[in-house]
Amino acid sequence: MAFFVYISHKMWQEISKYGRKLVEHGLVESNFGNISIRAGDRMLITRTGAALDEITSNSVVEIDIQETSSLDIIASSEAVVHREIYRQTSSLAIIHAHSTYAVVESLLAGPKGRVSPIDSEGQYFLGEIPVVGGGIGSHELVRNLANAFSRHRGAIVYSHGTFAVGRTLGDAYIVTTQLEHSCKIKYLYELAAAKKEKK
Repeated sequence: MAFFVYISHKMWQEISKYGRKLVEHGLVESNFGNISIRAGDRMLITRTGAALDEITSNSVVEIDIQETSSLDIIASSEAVVHREIYRQTSSLAIIHAHSTYAVVESLLAGPKGRVSPIDSEGQYFLGEIPVVGGGIGSHELVRNLANAFSRHRGAIVYSHGTFAVGRTLGDAYIVTTQLEHSCKIKYLYELAAAKKEKK
């Protein structure tokens, strides 16, 4: 029992670290987005409404991956999505952010579209980025994201934000930053190209 308490302590500290990084780098507003880490058949996930740049041990909740429980009601509204991704993939960490340029590119691509990075890093690390539809915490979103993560490490939810997975939160964070960077480069390039064409 003491060992698991130690693990949980280290896990929420890791979540806190990346919560601050997400807010500091403008990848999410403080009270939006969510983060989770898997440990066996359990996961630690941020609570609904938790400020990601002010996470303490009280800002996260431990819930089961296989079964729902009464604690789900205080977990993030996206807990059902995290749970299904863990069930269907080998991921051990998930970050959901509300990155501005990724949202804009999803609106341009449509709910079943793709965003094709034009920067070399995006092409190498991400390939085509799937855009998926589905309401917050809905079964449609669960199904679409689980399907996307069978082939990709990152995806954009139409008009909503990014989901990224990894073996660690560090991995998921890198994917999150790359998704936003590639979307920003693509948007700014296409805007500049359109202006140049008008001259």
